[in-house]
Amino acid sequence: MSSAVTQTVTNQIDAERLWSRLMDMAKVGATAAGGSNRQALSDDDADGRALFVEWATAAGCTIATDAVGNLFARRPGKDPDAAPLMMGSHLDTQPTGGRFDGVYGVLGGLEVIESLNDHGIETEVPVEVAVWTNEEGSRFARSMMGSGVWAGVMDLDEVRSITDVNGLTVGDELDRLDWAGDVPFAHPVSNYIELHIEQGPILENAGTEVGIVTGVQGLRWYTINLEGFPAHAGPTPMDLRKDPARALHEILAGVYAIADDHAPWARATAAMFRSDPVSPNTVPQSITFSLDLRHPDKAVLDEMDARMRALVAEAAGRHGCESSIGVDNDSPPINFAEACVSAVERSARSTNYSHERIVSGAGHDACYVAAVAPTSMIFIPCEDGLSHNEAESIEPDQAARGVEVLYGAALELAGGS
Repeated sequence: MSSAVTQTVTNQIDAERLWSRLMDMAKVGATAAGGSNRQALSDDDADGRALFVEWATAAGCTIATDAVGNLFARRPGKDPDAAPLMMGSHLDTQPTGGRFDGVYGVLGGLEVIESLNDHGIETEVPVEVAVWTNEEGSRFARSMMGSGVWAGVMDLDEVRSITDVNGLTVGDELDRLDWAGDVPFAHPVSNYIELHIEQGPILENAGTEVGIVTGVQGLRWYTINLEGFPAHAGPTPMDLRKDPARALHEILAGVYAIADDHAPWARATAAMFRSDPVSPNTVPQSITFSLDLRHPDKAVLDEMDARMRALVAEAAGRHGCESSIGVDNDSPPINFAEACVSAVERSARSTNYSHERIVSGAGHDACYVAAVAPTSMIFIPCEDGLSHNEAESIEPDQAARGVEVLYGAALELAGGS
């Protein structure tokens, strides 16, 4: 990791200030392996927010929260009552998270505000940075919780009742930290831009400096159960078995073939395999596993779904087994507003950084915000596409490039002068 910002970055932002603050935030909840552990609504999460509030207040922002603890730092515009341009992401992390996932978008937004101050620019509309509550869903198992409640997709009372492994609820912790404020949910927003590391290898492998995110691929999570008949592994002939493992073998091969048929954007991930009984010398009675299918086009995702269901039924039947498929999550593809995406693209073009349009393979708070306001995202490469890992890494000049693009888009969308 280099310690200095290269000269490829222009002077619109203070790249050294940005990097210094990223490193200062990384000290809050720092892990021995060089990552961050600021799980949602923990004391470390609170300390990280307090540091952000200190910086944002010094930059002239007003600070407010809503009832689920989302935090908003606002710089006024010429029309203080106009719907703001919003930027943002999250400060909470995985238990063994990296230093940039989420926090880069929050501090990148703050750097835009600081740079507007540095250049004496008054925008037509206010500029706001959002810190969304519990994006990760690691401590409280509902990812993108704050933005989901804000956008009206999740119920506040249900969210407040979610517990962690110690039996503490989201409501308990919101009240303890005094984070439940009175800003209205889904308050008017003119445009929303979320800056993030890619969390994948596409940009790095292509040698592209900036990704213009056009949307987020759809995903469906399934629990698949294959029910056979338990029998002794020794005396039971192969052709007389009702063996769910043989059906599983065919299903896995078929699922990956479906993904290959819809390359390069299709994704198929099988995991969480459980057999019963747990014995090395008994044909299992049942095998249960999870399946994650993803694609940015709903029609293609529907086709993948239909082929998978037929595959499961046929493979199970061929081996004398019963099958069932439960849907645990069905998140449709998200297409971001073209006008907002184009503003980001124009900014990237003006910087002369290499850029390409890309679809996000992971969910982000922008997914929920997109239902309320025109939305876009900006990606920068991260080393080996690694994320949710203490080894997560970006270079200082990469960080600065993304914020340069964010700054230009913010100037256009907020009416900078």
